[in-house]
Amino acid sequence: MSTTRRILTLTLGVTLAWAGARAPAAADPVPDQDQPPAERFEERVEVTEVLLDVLVTDRRGNVVLGLGEEDFVVEEDGEAVELTDVTFYSNRRFLESAERAAELGIEPAAVPTSRYFILFFHDQRDLLPRITAQLLDAGRRAKHWVGSELLPNDYVAVTGYDHELQIYLDFSTDADAVAKAIDQAVRGVDPEHWPSRREETEGPSLLDNLPSTEAIRASSPRFYGAMEILARAAGSVQGRKSLVLFSLGFGNVGPVGMYTPDSRYYEPMVEALNDHNVAVYSIDLISIDPGESLLDNVYANSLSNLSSDTGGRYYFNFVNFSSPLEQVAEDNSGYYLLAYRSRHPEGESGYQEVTVRTANPDFRVRAREGYRWGEE
Repeated sequence: MSTTRRILTLTLGVTLAWAGARAPAAADPVPDQDQPPAERFEERVEVTEVLLDVLVTDRRGNVVLGLGEEDFVVEEDGEAVELTDVTFYSNRRFLESAERAAELGIEPAAVPTSRYFILFFHDQRDLLPRITAQLLDAGRRAKHWVGSELLPNDYVAVTGYDHELQIYLDFSTDADAVAKAIDQAVRGVDPEHWPSRREETEGPSLLDNLPSTEAIRASSPRFYGAMEILARAAGSVQGRKSLVLFSLGFGNVGPVGMYTPDSRYYEPMVEALNDHNVAVYSIDLISIDPGESLLDNVYANSLSNLSSDTGGRYYFNFVNFSSPLEQVAEDNSGYYLLAYRSRHPEGESGYQEVTVRTANPDFRVRAREGYRWGEE
């Protein structure tokens, strides 16, 4: 959920009346000298423009087309907000093949069509050495997915994490460059160069918004911190960013072998992802390991929770990695970007929860749960 901010100063006048003050006569040209002057004070408020991406489907899972501002109900703290804009994003292939689009008079050429995918390979070979086979297979399937499923205007970035965040490729439409970066990521090869220092480029970019190399290393000794950095780097790209996370999971395991989220790091990570419109699609690497079952993965709940909390999906117990990847692409075939303005006290900060639904109760909605406001 992207936000932009403007500061407004509101000047309010307050008149304090004395109980014994007389009202001036209509013909009295001289103001009442006993009446105290009006006191004035200033209240500075922050006007936040909120951009919220929303997936809307019918009961059969089909994307619903043709919705406008009057079809959505967005609330902050139980109070409805007024939408200022609703834009439908889609890949052109989906619209051109949708009969409903033609019925509604939707012209594919007039609809923004770029989609943004961030492939994130969580290298956990130190935790489970034989996961190498799963990573290599995930990379092979991901390369095929990029070459066959995605469209020329779909952008893909390739990232990873071992003990710090790695950026193997910035957003790109070059399928060959994406394939090369995937190979590096699944093999645990260091990037050819650390790209956090370079000239700014045109088009969507993660690299242009990364902090210095030293700051990245200092902020990402934990998986949570790496995800926060990545979320902020993606924030300048308007629209939904789908982060495809290949992982065993993360977090702490208690004395009885149960996963417990670390609220010190988990909540800020989720807030950053939500604030910058990054939905996490978690693909459980252990699901296709013949030597393991889903019940053996004590970290499974971490992946499920992360996807649920950011408007993505959690995939497990699939035949091969092609299946969830195809579903990710289908899930992002069409979504709505809602815009509205929200006010908060200037100089303060916090996290604003948001709920969104459609006027038609038969539609199913997936959207983020909130955004940060004020200075971080």
